Amino acid sequence: MVVLSERAAVRRLHDRLGFGPRPGDLDRGFAETRDRLLGTGADAGAAATPMPSPGAPPERPKKQDKQDKAAKQQANKALQAQSTQSAIWWLDRMAAADLPSVERLTWFWHGHFATSEQKVRSPELMLAQNQTQRDHALGSFTDLARAMVVDPALLLWLDGNSNKAGKPNENLAREFMELFTLGVGHYSEDDVREAARALTGWTAQRDTTTAKLVPKRHDDGEKHILGATGDFAAQSFVDLVLGRPDSARFVVGRLWFRLVSAEPPAAEVLNRLVAAYGSRRDVRAVLRAITAEAAFRDSATSLVKQPVEWLAGLLRAFGVRPGSLDEKTRTQLLAGLRGLGQVPFLPPSVGGWAAGGAWLTTSAGVARLHLAQLVAGRADLGAVAKASDKASAIGELLGVDAWSDRTKAALAGVAGDVRQLSTVAACAPEYVVSG
Repeated sequence: MVVLSERAAVRRLHDRLGFGPRPGDLDRGFAETRDRLLGTGADAGAAATPMPSPGAPPERPKKQDKQDKAAKQQANKALQAQSTQSAIWWLDRMAAADLPSVERLTWFWHGHFATSEQKVRSPELMLAQNQTQRDHALGSFTDLARAMVVDPALLLWLDGNSNKAGKPNENLAREFMELFTLGVGHYSEDDVREAARALTGWTAQRDTTTAKLVPKRHDDGEKHILGATGDFAAQSFVDLVLGRPDSARFVVGRLWFRLVSAEPPAAEVLNRLVAAYGSRRDVRAVLRAITAEAAFRDSATSLVKQPVEWLAGLLRAFGVRPGSLDEKTRTQLLAGLRGLGQVPFLPPSVGGWAAGGAWLTTSAGVARLHLAQLVAGRADLGAVAKASDKASAIGELLGVDAWSDRTKAALAGVAGDVRQLSTVAACAPEYVVSG
């Protein structure tokens, strides 16, 4: 194992618990940086970027009005405008946050409880879910799971609205166990059927962005789930599932997979992390434990940055705020992410987004280059332009410790144009991959 230097380890903290360093962030030590990122201090940057209020989504034309193409197009355009506002706002918050760990973990939970605006069709509900995930981002997974099982957007996404006594819909129950809390192979088909009964009766209220239990739609009979028998309902079902030993290992494993390495932790490491997670299922505590493991400082545990993580880091390093961009540039920004295959609030499936090499295709490389050009074109690169060693200067700005000989050669070829230099640097392996 090759242990990272102190500076490289600090950069890794910013990459894994945030979206990369801002200028000056690498001057602090590892312990100070970890304590700051996992602390509970005020965040002026986040406070200055309050969540928008898009309002209720536009009404779609009724069935008898389907021939009115103009009305349908107008409704779709209005909905798209709300969706764009939401996505740009979140990118702006990622760029503005002084303690980005909250946004980074909110982003993690968005991918974990993956819910898409494409089916929900309500940016208002998606933002409400986003706030729920933010409220519990570094807190108790118990509280987060209890909130998510009756989250209006998730109910719509996984057909919870059609889950009623006598005709249970199994979608939410299955995904809650398989993808959110237990993993494959830790429940049976009978458990799915019985769990679906426990979750009957909950409906999303679009007008109030809340969920409501309709008693007459709820099955209050005895259920048999995961070897236990009782009159389980939504919250008691969650408590039952989270009480299984497999649940802690699964959730901790997912955090490890996204924040440390695609290689699972060794058995003794996982045991230590589960102990830190504890009975309260404390996310902040397990993250602190993760950063204390030797594997966290191992140079071999590299991760390819997801497109949104990469872009958020670039925005932070270059001091570009999406919220201050003109409408055309905002549209281009989201188009660039779409080309990379990842837009906030639009995961491709309940399984969330891909990881690793899936983001390193040729087409993704072209989209990343265009997006980097767009951001570099709005950045203040005066300090790089004045530097005698521009390759080192742009590396300092991006938080890259050193460039490979191949990257140095590529940067030397465009050193005369600081924006091209910045674009190439932003797309270099040393920046795209969190080493």
